[in-house]
Amino acid sequence: MLVKGSDFFINAASRIAKRLGISEFVIGLTLVAVGTSLPELVSAIFASFQHESGLIMGNIVGADIANLSLIIGISAMIAAIRTDTEMLERDGYFILAVAVLLIVFMFNGTISRIEGGVLIAIFIAYTIFLFETKPEYKGRFGFIKFTNYFLKLGYFSTIKGIFKRVQQIEEGSVPDKVSGSTVKDLGIIIASGALVIFGAKLLVDNAIYFAKLFEVPAAVLGILIAIGTTLPEMSVGISAARKGLGNIVIGNAIGSCITNTLLILGVSSLIYPLKVGAISLKITAPAFIFLVILTLVFIKSDWELRKREGIVLILFYLCFIITMLIFGASV
Repeated sequence: MLVKGSDFFINAASRIAKRLGISEFVIGLTLVAVGTSLPELVSAIFASFQHESGLIMGNIVGADIANLSLIIGISAMIAAIRTDTEMLERDGYFILAVAVLLIVFMFNGTISRIEGGVLIAIFIAYTIFLFETKPEYKGRFGFIKFTNYFLKLGYFSTIKGIFKRVQQIEEGSVPDKVSGSTVKDLGIIIASGALVIFGAKLLVDNAIYFAKLFEVPAAVLGILIAIGTTLPEMSVGISAARKGLGNIVIGNAIGSCITNTLLILGVSSLIYPLKVGAISLKITAPAFIFLVILTLVFIKSDWELRKREGIVLILFYLCFIITMLIFGASV
């Protein structure tokens, strides 16, 4: 239910986005990333109401690690992925800053509601920034541009521009070739969203049950569950790699990490402050930030991710899972 519901949601949302003239890379970083993160988002919301902080932290950070290692690695094994400076200097540096910010927030053992609000505010501003059309926000030094954009409240003018374009489409001044199917796609989004919500409730309830039954730390179980909740990202990555759409592969992986860390952890901590366990501080968080740096190095290396980089990333993920299974319960 989680995987197929998310799949239907992504396809419908992407079709609507294309009618608004949004590029494939931006779709990968925003709509597809948010859509493929729906399992984590809805599962985290249910877990927050049950005060299962360990399950949330394990699932979210575990999903981030799976996105950057397992999914990009498998995609690179299928076909070489071309990269460019924009991937590194805007989105790559941004996810590195997000990873550092996450560790800073984790140091005191709790991600508070205020910190959650900060994470959500950054996510909203960054998402709006991606729709900015001004030439100075494209190309090199995108992360620095975003910082200025964020501090100068540039997102308000971008929102105004997006609403103006939507209004133009509604008035017919911007052609919409398949407007007749928009209502159908909205219906699919609603129905698939309901499917994801129901599946997420079943997932969380049974995850808690098995954690107690086998006396497995919730954080470890959350990381194992992340293998299942990242299946939508895996499906998108493999499909995009086969079609030679490297931008979608990297955009979806980085975008999903950004969504998981900023939006999902932000929403979860707003509902109930998240307690950060020793497993997260000593194993998962350091592994995440190391993997982010490794991924950025691979992106810049000859501006292409090939099989050898894919093998390294997959081996990293296998080592991470083995480490969690061996040492996770004793940390």
